[in-house]
Amino acid sequence: METIKVPILPLHHHIVKVKENHEPDYKALCIFAAIGYFLGSDTHWKDLKALPPGTINKIDDEGYWIESKPWFQWYYKPKNITFEQAVSDFTELFHQICKEQAGDQTVLLPLSGGLDSRTQAVAYATLNNPIISYSYSFKNGYKEGGISKKIAKVLGYEYRDMTIQPGYLWDKIEELAKINGCYSDFTHPRQMGVIDEFRKMKGVFTLGHWGDVLFDKVAPEHLTNENAVDVVMNDILVRGGKELAEALWEAWELDCDFESYLCSRVQEIWDSIPIENHLGAKMRAYKSMTRAVRWTNSNFGIFEATSPIEAPYYDDRMCQFICEIPEEYLADRKIQIAYIKSQNPKVAKITWQAQKPFNLYNYHKNRTPYNLPYRVLNKAKRVTLEKIGKKYTQRNWELQFVGHENDLKLQERIFAPSFYDLVPKEIVTRFYNSFKNNNDVYFSHPVSMLLTLALWKEIFVDKNS
Repeated sequence: METIKVPILPLHHHIVKVKENHEPDYKALCIFAAIGYFLGSDTHWKDLKALPPGTINKIDDEGYWIESKPWFQWYYKPKNITFEQAVSDFTELFHQICKEQAGDQTVLLPLSGGLDSRTQAVAYATLNNPIISYSYSFKNGYKEGGISKKIAKVLGYEYRDMTIQPGYLWDKIEELAKINGCYSDFTHPRQMGVIDEFRKMKGVFTLGHWGDVLFDKVAPEHLTNENAVDVVMNDILVRGGKELAEALWEAWELDCDFESYLCSRVQEIWDSIPIENHLGAKMRAYKSMTRAVRWTNSNFGIFEATSPIEAPYYDDRMCQFICEIPEEYLADRKIQIAYIKSQNPKVAKITWQAQKPFNLYNYHKNRTPYNLPYRVLNKAKRVTLEKIGKKYTQRNWELQFVGHENDLKLQERIFAPSFYDLVPKEIVTRFYNSFKNNNDVYFSHPVSMLLTLALWKEIFVDKNS
């Protein structure tokens, strides 16, 4: 008998066997196609399941999952403390977590123009560890590295600038499929484009994922228990995803209908969260129980393929801390902003990417007319690039699917005859043509999911049959 305790926000999928037929879980695959990740314990297969977060599980001597009990459930019990005390408590806890996770190793720190990695960068400045910071930007896209470099310079960190090149995916796509197990699409994990650079660095990656959900307001004002499922559905369905899922549902001749099935699954998860005193906290719990543990962590393996990983915001203590902080303190990134301003005002004066060109002191001015000069200049830069034949790259999929060479590689994968055993050629053709001829933005997700399913079929079905 084996016992497995799963963290509140696990860094990996814990996949175990159950006594079911080894065949594709078509209903789960439809949800995957629609939202980009699996729900609950679902995987591609009926007989393989992901252990739920925050649970203690028993695996029998034959390797089958036989029992699961929660050791943690999300709650909302805010302490009666001042905002200043909340920031002080966060500072103490965050520094402790960062110190423990770093140990005496070199810290490999991804930097962006946002707040999560900036908060980490400030925290590691209190330690004596060697720091190698880095950032990556799209070729012909927004130079996010410009902000990161300024942060690194203020803190005295070594800094490396990396560029994500167009079409990087095709030479690495099978390696990526094996790393992430096809639990997410292949266009979002842009770090795969610099994995060879990662291999040149030695230390521990400290990842800043999920801080933006834990330390912000995540529920709309109009959220009620009565409309919660509708709100969640609107949030998780990716453009074009529902259309693809419904086409697959019909082709696979599944019972009921896709939308009703997805609604029932969302309702089940929502009802399982024992938070009734604040819907904002309940929505954060929902997102953390689903997206954080079934999508966000899917590509941590890219980092881990080269060096060990840690993630301060995924620490159990951070989740428990969040459950006891008043929602009004968490909203609008207040705690992180106050932390950075108090610990390092120079870093706080550097542009905040989400509010560019403003920083943590004046981001409230990001409205007309104060931001008009920046918006005009930014548009002029994009127009200039397009005039000289250089498309301004803003989205991950543009690097992979735009251009003749990319198109040939894409067709080679999704129009492979063996793929039609899983997805009918008519569906592949329909969504590919819609992407090419009608609306590439809307149909980029369905095409990306078809590519992911094609690789899953090739690597995990055909080669293992």
